[in-house]
Formats: sequence, structure tokens, C-alpha cells
Amino acid sequence: MLDFEQIREQFPLLKRQVNGKPLVYFDNAATAQKPQIVLDVIEKYYQTYNANIHRGVHRLSQEATDAYEVSRRKIQKHFNAKDAKEIIFTRGTTESINLVANGFAQLLDKGDEVIISELEHHSNIVPWQLACEQSGAILRVIPINDKGEIVLEAFYQILSNKTKVVAVSHVSNTLGTINPIKHIIEKAHQVGAAVLIDGAQATAHLKVDVQELDCDFYCTSAHKMFGPTGIGMLYGKEAWLRKLPPYQGGGEMIKEVTFTKTTYADIPFKFEAGTPNIVGGIAFGTAIDFINEIGLQAIASYENELLAYATDKLREIPNLSIIGTAADKAAVVSFVIANIHPFDVGSIIDKLGVAVRTGHHCTQPIMQHFKIPGTIRASFAFYNTQKEIDMFIESLKKSVQMLA
Repeated sequence: MLDFEQIREQFPLLKRQVNGKPLVYFDNAATAQKPQIVLDVIEKYYQTYNANIHRGVHRLSQEATDAYEVSRRKIQKHFNAKDAKEIIFTRGTTESINLVANGFAQLLDKGDEVIISELEHHSNIVPWQLACEQSGAILRVIPINDKGEIVLEAFYQILSNKTKVVAVSHVSNTLGTINPIKHIIEKAHQVGAAVLIDGAQATAHLKVDVQELDCDFYCTSAHKMFGPTGIGMLYGKEAWLRKLPPYQGGGEMIKEVTFTKTTYADIPFKFEAGTPNIVGGIAFGTAIDFINEIGLQAIASYENELLAYATDKLREIPNLSIIGTAADKAAVVSFVIANIHPFDVGSIIDKLGVAVRTGHHCTQPIMQHFKIPGTIRASFAFYNTQKEIDMFIESLKKSVQMLA
């Protein structure tokens, strides 16, 4: 058994106090905290070998390039991509999805169809709306049921030979629903559609093997995985990455430039224009090392215990309704309290040192489905504890007393 209290000690920010109270950080779905080992790597880069990569013959540039490319190979191994060139560094999940959607905007024809789900984050809705507007393709939406689960029968009905792309989340950022993505991928491939999986909320909690899933694209953000902000990755099958046009133009992504014509570099560099977030890429690899040292199976098991404990405690609070009761969930629980606005609850419990997210969580269609303005969302990581959940529950009870 792992000592999660000892692991928790490696996160400096968790020692903070807020308003004189010990910090209870339950906003991990928005961004996770960073272990000291990641912070040290960032500091070391800027203090000892800060230089641009891929372009210099001098020692610092070579050291930075080596560290950056080692990190790419760590990501390849972690997600079991066939080759490191199938890993594209991006600014995060949002840019990864935009990169793919922008490419398909130039490949789709009028009357083609793109399928997303009602569970999606705005980042997996708006880019596809733009792609459809530019190409004349049609956006189709898989509905969800009142448990917050994708209705597979409806998916089968809208899936057709017109479907060219299916883009769905692995885990809902709002409800914690774990979608049956392997099954969705298999069905989509039967009609020849490409599949993109938004893994932003999955990769800190679940083991992902892109070859076993057989997805065409998979994307995530480092900051959800205890790494820095401003860096993420897009996995794409080599054949698709060669087919998609470049997303941005500039340095690094070119092979040869003349005023008459430009030819592009090979993948992955074809999609990595300009000076990247070098230290972010390096620290991303360190964060993956940290996760693997603990083990995703152990992480998932412990977080499931936290989720079950919190769910049971929340159900004891009168007039509280949990939104999203899927059979398969990650460590996220969203809820509302009758006649009390989520923002008011969030503001009060913040005064008691508890950090949660309130609002629509960039998933307004989910709120429209449940006919609510927003939810209070508590999202857990392996450095959280049952004691913190008890403190959270007490803060909720106090807020209800104040607002009733």
C-alpha cells in the first residue's frame, strides 16, 4: 500500500493556508498542483541550460534539445504510441483539438458529418462548429441520459457513411462520466470515420494505451497531470498526421522557404511552428515519471475510495442533488443544493479554506440538459484525503445554514 500522506508532502502549495484555514484543494479538474520534482526541473532549466532547441550547435542548445526530445519519447512510451514522431507538442488539449479540427476543415466536403456528444467541453464543441461552418459539413450530437451517460443507441442511429469524424471526451470534466470510448472507436471505424479523444480529464486518473484503443487522435494537457501549464500533447496516427495540412506557419515547421513556394518539415515538426514551451515540454516528461512511479492503478484505486466516501457524505446533506450518477466515474462529483446558487456556496466555503469550482464548467449544454444554471464541482487527486472531505462537508453545512 502506498503512503499517500507521504506523497502529499511533495506538493509545496498544499501547505498553504487560505483565510487562516488549511487549504482544501478540490479543483483538480481545472488544474492539478505540482510536485517539487517538477518545480525543480523548471528552475534547473532556466538556471543551467536555457537555450533554444533544434537550431543551435552550441552546448546549451544541444542539452535543451536532448532533454526536450527525451520528454517526447517518455510521452510516446507512456501512451504507447508506435513512434515518437506521432507525438506533437501543443499548448494543451484546446490547441490539440483546434489543430485537428482546422485540418479537417480543409478535408471535409459539404454534406459530410462530424459527431460529438452532449457531454463535451466547449473546447471539443467550438472547433468542430468552426470546421463545419468552413466546410459545409453537418455537426451531429449524441445525447446523454439523466445519469450523464452517452446514449449509445442514439449514437448508432446518427452514425453513417456520411460520418467523417467522431470527437468525444474520455472523461467528462463536469460529471466525471467515463465514456466507453473503445466501443465508440470501433463503431466509428466501421463506417470509415476518424476518431479524436479528448483525454484532458482522463490521463491523471487512467492508463491510456492509444494502440490498444486504436484511436486516430488523442490529446491531453500537462497541467492536468501535475505538470506545468501551457504545454500538452496531441497523439496522431502517422498516416493522419501526414494527411492533415499544417496548422500554423513559421520557423521550425519548414523544410525550405522561397518566395515562390514553401515545403514543410517531416512530422512532428510540421505542426510545431515557432519556439515552443521548451521547459514545459521537459517538465511534462518529469510529471509523467512522477505519475508512473506511483502507478496509475494505485492512483485510480485510491481516488475511487475518495469519490465513494465523498458521495456518501454529500447524500447526507438535505436538499442536495448529485448531478451525474453514471455507473463508471472518475474522481469528480457535481451537485446542486435546492434554492441556493452554486456561486454563493463556493464563495462562502472559500472563506473556510475550501477550493471548488462553481458554474457551468465550460459545458453549457450539460447545464441545459439538466435545466440548471451550474453546479458545485469537487474534483479529487491522489494527494487529497478523507479528512479534507470531512472539512469540505462541514463547510457545506455551514454555507447552507447561512444561505437558507
